Amino acid sequence: MCEQKPSLTRQMGLLTLTATGICSMLGASVYVVPFMIQRNVPGIGPDVLPAFVLAAIPALLAAFAYAALASAMPRAGGSYIYASRGLNPYLGFVASFSQWFGLSIVIGVIAYITVPFLRDVCLNLGWSGVAASLEVGWIRVCLALLLVWTFVVINIRGARSYERTLIPMMFLMFALGTIVIVSGFSYDHSDFITALANNGGGDFLQTEASQGDWKTILSAAALLFASFIGFDSIAQAGGEARDPGRSLPRAILLAIAIVGTFYFLFTAAVYHTVPWRFVASEAMEKDITAPGLLSYVLPTGLGAAIIAGAAIALINDLPAMLLSVSRLMFAWASDGIFPSAISKIHSTRHTPYIALIAAGGTASIGVLGSHFAGDFFLGIDIMVTSMMVNFLLMCITLITVHKMNPELAEEITVFKNRTLQKVLGLSGVIVLSVFLVLHTHKDLTSNTSAWYFRSSPIWLIVMGFASFIFIYKWRQLKASNIDIVKQFQRLPAE
Repeated sequence: MCEQKPSLTRQMGLLTLTATGICSMLGASVYVVPFMIQRNVPGIGPDVLPAFVLAAIPALLAAFAYAALASAMPRAGGSYIYASRGLNPYLGFVASFSQWFGLSIVIGVIAYITVPFLRDVCLNLGWSGVAASLEVGWIRVCLALLLVWTFVVINIRGARSYERTLIPMMFLMFALGTIVIVSGFSYDHSDFITALANNGGGDFLQTEASQGDWKTILSAAALLFASFIGFDSIAQAGGEARDPGRSLPRAILLAIAIVGTFYFLFTAAVYHTVPWRFVASEAMEKDITAPGLLSYVLPTGLGAAIIAGAAIALINDLPAMLLSVSRLMFAWASDGIFPSAISKIHSTRHTPYIALIAAGGTASIGVLGSHFAGDFFLGIDIMVTSMMVNFLLMCITLITVHKMNPELAEEITVFKNRTLQKVLGLSGVIVLSVFLVLHTHKDLTSNTSAWYFRSSPIWLIVMGFASFIFIYKWRQLKASNIDIVKQFQRLPAE
């Protein structure tokens, strides 16, 4: 009798899946982006919150498409599986490849920028010696690499190890983040101005803002859209979800609703205390964060707590993102479009350990790149471009799946009405196309010292490399005895 081949096991419940999406979304996007946007989009001024609301619209439409497709195709590799079965195998691979590339680099970026937050916690606690050591280049790199590989090991150890790490950290992250919300609404601008004067601060610049300028608000919304990237990691775990037809769509919609509400309250609280003109003037001079802005009015202990909350929010990105990128590689390998070794499953842990090790390797390149390049925003811009294209394809797939794969389309249990699916899909295509054009225009017209500091040409190079891989492996599949048309009409075996 042949020994049964190891496979992924369905151990993740609704809480773990939702936590995966939440932890992939929360991080620098809430502690840094809503304030540094005053530099990146000059003139946004007091209109950050309206821009946040607009940014949520394309993300929500993409989430609807993901929820519907996840209910019909609950397999590891989520977005790749949806597009390859409901649209086109080539488009499914190249789009998910650019997504994988962007996320892999950003994992390294997040690990690298977490260290300064840990340094600031030490400074607030009076541990100046430890804080000084975290400024040393090689120590920062080694600590970032340690974070990456710690979570690689945790992921390899299986679903139980993963959820026992992720869920407590998620609740701690929300608890510490709530301090910002409560504190922010407890103080106001007059309290801040008084505290600033007591700390020796002078008058801040009376920056002018073009309030009500929709072009500015839309440009800001396109940048803030990055804050909602991450819920798709739930779809990548489709092969390990319990009751996937119900739990995957619910987790996706819950994650985006919870995170969207938290973003809005968090940002509103900080701007309730700190005048936007001060935020804008500081952003023009240096990198700023929510903890740094509120430090003027908060006691030292609370300041340390919210910095710790920021660090935990960043660290929490790592296990969920590693799960996401490893399952993409696993799905490609299972379909024969990537080296077969990547699809190996651990015999006792039931995790794609080779894929996870490979994900750790690419994330390590992101750490080293952040250190030697001295700038990590390029990696984030590449991820935003990749995810916009990926979300756009998911909305297109929701429209085309009934024609391309009617059998799988009949399995959709969320937004079952065909007319509603078309309306949601078409709305997503239109809105995401507008955001993609805005983002690309901003990238191509930005001031850079060389073309390779722009995300758009780098993304095109990555797409070209992905196309080469696909064509090469597709020819190999054609030369074999595999019926590739039939293979890409059905879901991978569990």
